[in-house]
Amino acid sequence: MATVRIPKVLQAQTGGQPEVEAAGSSVGEVLRALTAAHPDTGAQLFGEEGELNRYVNVYLNDEDVRVLDGLDTAVADGDTVVILPAMAGG
Repeated sequence: MATVRIPKVLQAQTGGQPEVEAAGSSVGEVLRALTAAHPDTGAQLFGEEGELNRYVNVYLNDEDVRVLDGLDTAVADGDTVVILPAMAGG
C-alpha cells in the first residue's frame, strides 16, 4: 500500500485525515482507490474524462508524476503519493 498525503483543502472529504493508505500498482490506481474510499475527493481530483484536474499536482516520493509516467507511474509498497493543489497568485 501507498501512503497518500491529503492537502488541508481535501481533509474534510477524508474525515479530517491528513494521510490515508491506498492500494494500487500505479498512481492512477492509488488515486482511484482513494476516491473509492472517499468519494467526495473524486470531483476535486479528476475531470469528467478521468484525467487529473489541471490545478492538481501529484508527486510520487518527491517527483512530479507529470515528468514521470503520469497516472501510469508505478507505485511500490511504502511509496508516498502527495496531492498538492496548484496555487495561483499575483
